[in-house]
Amino acid sequence: MTESWLRRYWPRTWPLQPIPRTPWARQEPTYRDARPDLIHSALKRAQARPSGNWYAFAASRDVRSDRPHGCTVAGTELVAWRDEGGKLLVGPGACPHLGAPLAQGRVSDGALLCRWHGLRLSETSDCGWRVLPSHDDGVLAWVRLDRAGGETPTALPHLPERPELDTSVHSVATLVGTCEPRDVIANRLDPWHGAWFHPYSFTRLRVLQTPREDDDRFVVAVTFVVAPGIGVPVHAEFTCPEPRTIVMRIIDGEGVGSVVETHATPLGTGDDGKPRTAVVEAVIARSERPGFAVARAAAPLLRPTMRRAAARLWRDDLAYAERRYRLRARREARAHLRH
Repeated sequence: MTESWLRRYWPRTWPLQPIPRTPWARQEPTYRDARPDLIHSALKRAQARPSGNWYAFAASRDVRSDRPHGCTVAGTELVAWRDEGGKLLVGPGACPHLGAPLAQGRVSDGALLCRWHGLRLSETSDCGWRVLPSHDDGVLAWVRLDRAGGETPTALPHLPERPELDTSVHSVATLVGTCEPRDVIANRLDPWHGAWFHPYSFTRLRVLQTPREDDDRFVVAVTFVVAPGIGVPVHAEFTCPEPRTIVMRIIDGEGVGSVVETHATPLGTGDDGKPRTAVVEAVIARSERPGFAVARAAAPLLRPTMRRAAARLWRDDLAYAERRYRLRARREARAHLRH
């Protein structure tokens, strides 16, 4: 059975479609369309949007009621846990007594106990230690850091429209790179690199619309590669609701309404003095097909596969973002020396 015969008689209504096998080097070059000025302008507009000082720091399911979850966001050590009712609580990660790491403490009856001396901390502690504003959207856990953000605070983070969680499957992958959040966002504001840099995941990628002042989004036609010679063609849009988030939404084809939210969360500087940024990526998939109910029932088994697929992409894309950061840091260092 030849590829041309297969494509001719394959049902057009099936989500999986045969795709021609084009050698990697014979793809249409995209460097003429991937204009640096266009990407920079889109990034500049994204950076100007308000965040309300909110930072996504973990998957919701990673913050539990039986043990604390420790992390650092924007150079601030944090600890998170859940009270007896499941409410998300986030506070400074150092014990107010003698600075013990609260992430190594214990959760008992909804309160956090320090392992050094047993100080009990909760939402209403009387020792000067206070929980921070936080939000659990069902997929991600957020914290508001007004001192780090420096903006006018908002009651909630700027969340994009999502599929209903009870009719979708979601997963969260987290990776860390040596770069700044803007380097992560710039990576996704360059959709032209998709089929060249990720041929194992994307093919037949065409940018149909680029951002402009009155419609600040990318629209692309792309085929997600499922297996050699088989893919799922869709149209997708890319938007930035706030400076550290970029959202890919399927607007036509299989899984309309499904989203991939990429959140770039600054962690602080490493021992080498260079910035670290966490990529916290949430995939929220949906489908109108009756068989999708089986996927939802098998969500606990699917999530590791979804996380591995996201991690594979971001291992490559973090190399892109880190390279972008290094080149910028060198230019800035040379400019500083000249002055």
